[in-house]
Amino acid sequence: MPKLKPRKEIKNVGFISVRFAGTDGVSLETEKWAEVFESEGVKTFYFAGELDRPPERSYLVPEAHFTHPDIKDVYNNSFGITARDRSVSKKIYQLAIKLKDHLYEFVEKFNIDLIIPENALTIPLNIPLGIAITEFIAETNIQTIAHHHDFYWERDRFMINAIQDYLRMAFPPVLPSITHVVINSVADAQLSLRTGVSAYIAYNVMDFENPPPPPDDYSSDVRQALGIADDELLVLQPTRVVQRKGIEHAIELVNRLGRKAKLVISHASGDEGHDYEQRLREYSKLMNVETIFVCEIINEKRGMTADGRKIYTLEDIYPFADLVTYPSTFEGFGNAFLEAIYFKKPVVVNAYSIYTKDIKPKGFSVIEIDGYVTQAAVEKTKVALDNQQFRQQMVDYNYELGLEYFSYGVLHRGLRALLVQRGLI
Repeated sequence: MPKLKPRKEIKNVGFISVRFAGTDGVSLETEKWAEVFESEGVKTFYFAGELDRPPERSYLVPEAHFTHPDIKDVYNNSFGITARDRSVSKKIYQLAIKLKDHLYEFVEKFNIDLIIPENALTIPLNIPLGIAITEFIAETNIQTIAHHHDFYWERDRFMINAIQDYLRMAFPPVLPSITHVVINSVADAQLSLRTGVSAYIAYNVMDFENPPPPPDDYSSDVRQALGIADDELLVLQPTRVVQRKGIEHAIELVNRLGRKAKLVISHASGDEGHDYEQRLREYSKLMNVETIFVCEIINEKRGMTADGRKIYTLEDIYPFADLVTYPSTFEGFGNAFLEAIYFKKPVVVNAYSIYTKDIKPKGFSVIEIDGYVTQAAVEKTKVALDNQQFRQQMVDYNYELGLEYFSYGVLHRGLRALLVQRGLI
């Protein structure tokens, strides 16, 4: 694999976001990018409102997080309305100035040569942070790779707002020192249409060059910890509990399989409220499906809960899954899809737009639905569960495609090409 051979200019890279912690897609992809840079001797540093990175490389600013009370107040007074109160504008700029001062200190403290805002210039959960980063780039002309995961125009909840001026300014900004990177071809087309700038496409990846290790002693009791009997199927829904994940389809599928099974949902509700979780609990009762919400015992690191239960990683859970469901109606790319392929599990996927455009053409063998569960999908799922030879051929074939198109090697070569293009190596 070719080396990056960084020039002196990019010895230190600073990742910037609302948080780098847990198992959300942005945090996970940032870690993969950081591994590539670190493998080439480039040091990585982190600026965010929540951090689980090494303290000696971290710069924590509470106001950078979208859950900070002041940031939430700004958010709540910016969306769902069309006129902004003057006090909100004042508060936005006061917070932006404070955050920008911290950005200057962050870059100076760690001698940062290149900054990589991770979704912070993409989705306006923290409006002052986006403005602060934009102004910092404009004032310093620092080399920047803006890594975009999901734009505001892709989410209905951002459509009615009183901050169109800020959205055009900073989500994302168009400045000469910024290189824009998106994770799918649809985002590339939309970014060009809306801003006139082109982007580099860097798909999300998994470490397909190194298959996952087999379960160890720590994770050997996963099924028991989840309450899965020996004669029950473990159907894994490895996502957050948000409406666009389409989890009703997974519940219906389990019901129609007509087998002893439990649907395990790995993550919490996140930043979009808990109404949808309640909806799923009620729907599971209607469909007579035992759905288990286990976010309290799944984290990015192993450990113990306050009441003495073991905490597992998602990587601990995957090997014990009989089936992975991924019936999302919209995704920026599809981390959970790649994870299922990486752990060699049959996967049920809804034909969301990015899957249809960027993933399906690669030829993956999956159980596909298109907006609703069909009998054909149910029957194919049964075959994948019952026919070991068919299942093995399916998952082995998918793994090879993952290695070809969505591996660390692909990311490594892509980042190198990007840095060469920008004259940074």
